Amino acid sequence: MAARVIDFRSDTITQPTDEMRDAMHDAAVGDDVYGEDPTVNELQELAAKKTGMEAALFVPSGTMANEIAIGVHCPRSSEILVEKESHIVLYETAGPATLWGVQIRTLEGQRGVFTPRQVAEAVRDVGDVHEPRTAMVGIENTHNLAGGTVWTPAQTGAVAKVAHEGGLKVHVDGARLFNSAVAQDVPVARLVQGVDSVMFALSKGLSAPVGSVLCGPRDFIQEAVRVRKLLGGGMRQAGILAAAGIVAITKMADRLKDDHANLRRLAEGLAKVPGFRVDTEAVQTNILFVDVSGSGRNAKDLVAAWEKSGVRASALDARRIRFVTHRHITKEDVDEALNRLGAAKPANVATARRR
Repeated sequence: MAARVIDFRSDTITQPTDEMRDAMHDAAVGDDVYGEDPTVNELQELAAKKTGMEAALFVPSGTMANEIAIGVHCPRSSEILVEKESHIVLYETAGPATLWGVQIRTLEGQRGVFTPRQVAEAVRDVGDVHEPRTAMVGIENTHNLAGGTVWTPAQTGAVAKVAHEGGLKVHVDGARLFNSAVAQDVPVARLVQGVDSVMFALSKGLSAPVGSVLCGPRDFIQEAVRVRKLLGGGMRQAGILAAAGIVAITKMADRLKDDHANLRRLAEGLAKVPGFRVDTEAVQTNILFVDVSGSGRNAKDLVAAWEKSGVRASALDARRIRFVTHRHITKEDVDEALNRLGAAKPANVATARRR
């Protein structure tokens, strides 16, 4: 019998809970483009309250939510400031440039976090006709490629203050914002206090099947509705999906602490494998990057070998492998995965180090 697959590729693979499926079955629905879907409206009101914003908009994906925010906040030929390995830079298919004629300028953060000084120094001189005007700062909390690291309320507030002094808007890509809130034991609204907009995903650790929510001031959301329609994101009887999102927000956040504990357990185990390097200070939520370059093996080759033993992970490049814990990974799964991976430790580590 084949070994059970233990899948660390992403928390996007989570399946809806039985309660979500029941809620979807029983959901009251209407045409959301007309604003007449009662379940979507309930989800949006709940999301706005949770984030401390005036209003919210249910959208199909986090990428769409980010791009809507950029489209509303930024005029054409302007510029946004984001961390150099942020999702907006690497994984949104050049959306700002393609959709809005907006340029991206990157800042180098420390584990995904940049400083108010970096923002102040990067803001363009609006009097120079040669330069694009800086229009927005984007913050990613948690920061995926930094290893699921968090922005504290103080860090976000300090950047927002400087940005607003320079006339910039501040948007938070909070795809895993609830992970950040749980890790810091603070309310979600506290994490985004003072920013102009925020989005969070329902379909990652919160386990809903589809969707994200974009939140902000009422006039911002009114314009966001128009932009969502432009992008083809207007949905009809979307309450079937929103019903799962309501369960996600109200029932699934507290258990994220289990994902964080399992991730730390995994990190401590992998740190003991010869040739593997783990940044233990970056282990804060449910994402782990392991540098395997000291093993003398290519990360993609290792991932392919592990697949045969029933352990799935993602190779980011030739040296880094990403692991993500989620609702379908238990403590016992972590131990079993470590056992399987330990049995296939990289060979010839000493030789690799001499090269």
